[in-house]
Amino acid sequence: MSTAAEVAKRLMQINAIKLNPQNPFTWASGLRSPIYCDNRLALSHPDLRSFLIDCFVEKAADFGPVDGVAGVATAGIPHGALLADRLGLPFIYVRSKAKGHGRQNMIEGEMASGARLLVIEDLISTGGSCLAAVEALREAKYQVSGVLAIFTYGFPQAQSAFEAASCPFGTLSSYPVLLEEAKNQKYITNDQLKTLQEWQQDPKAWSIRFSN
Repeated sequence: MSTAAEVAKRLMQINAIKLNPQNPFTWASGLRSPIYCDNRLALSHPDLRSFLIDCFVEKAADFGPVDGVAGVATAGIPHGALLADRLGLPFIYVRSKAKGHGRQNMIEGEMASGARLLVIEDLISTGGSCLAAVEALREAKYQVSGVLAIFTYGFPQAQSAFEAASCPFGTLSSYPVLLEEAKNQKYITNDQLKTLQEWQQDPKAWSIRFSN
């Protein structure tokens, strides 16, 4: 079994990733979705938590030598901090917006100007929040070597957004790998697999069609 498949399997085992094409979840945006992903649950499982950091260490090598790690608030912070600790590197994190009091920081922690950073996120959907963090780091005169996340839905717009930002990214696992593993584990049927694949191709249209 590939590492990506193992990650997907373990996340499903603890219900960090749930698939329910018959009774979709409602996202904060209001869209209906057959998948719900909460990788924060992995933090409560020491064996899985350690396994994910092992995977992060391995994948981090793809981005070359870096001077530090930056986590995207909030879900990317614990994984980023654990990775930085494992690598013996400094750690900072990026808020979604500047703090409303004190020094009004958007970036917390300290790192030398020009430092090369690997950005850690837990989940990539459209890539918007993650790339906002990348932009903030670049404006602060840091170099971003790339973004590494646990999971991606594999939306084409995310790929396009990262390309437009000239920012490499990678993930430990992905939606296509998840579906293959879910099928192998008999977690979903062939009909459900088709429904889940249709959602990835156009989530908005799928949501509208399901609601109607």
